[in-house]
Amino acid sequence: MPSCLFGVQPVYEVTVEADFAAAHQLQNDHGEKEPLHGHNFRVQVSVTAQGLDGAGMAVDFKRLEQEMREVLGDLDHRNLNEVSAFRQVSPSVENIARHLFEALSRRLKIPAVRLHRVTVFETDRCSATYHGESR
Repeated sequence: MPSCLFGVQPVYEVTVEADFAAAHQLQNDHGEKEPLHGHNFRVQVSVTAQGLDGAGMAVDFKRLEQEMREVLGDLDHRNLNEVSAFRQVSPSVENIARHLFEALSRRLKIPAVRLHRVTVFETDRCSATYHGESR
């Protein structure tokens, strides 16, 4: 492993992106529900690793993308208000990001790789990012 500069170990960050289409109905802080509507959500998942494997990779993109597809499959083309993860919490973009982080964190069993963050874009200009504890 390369020597560290100023005592900081090098960290690689790898990001993959996918999308899914879904509908949701949010409620504002006055209790008023907005109309049911849909989005083509875009999701970015970033993992970190302090080193590279024998092939010179922190993680194989294909493996990370497969894990993402598995988790997103439960949300794709669904009314998110009817998905069990959102029965008690609003299917806001913030809660979607947290849900995806938690679901991916349970699935990712790649040695020396940690889930770093999940960003969910509701539109090209509006997103929410969740950072949490993984493993």
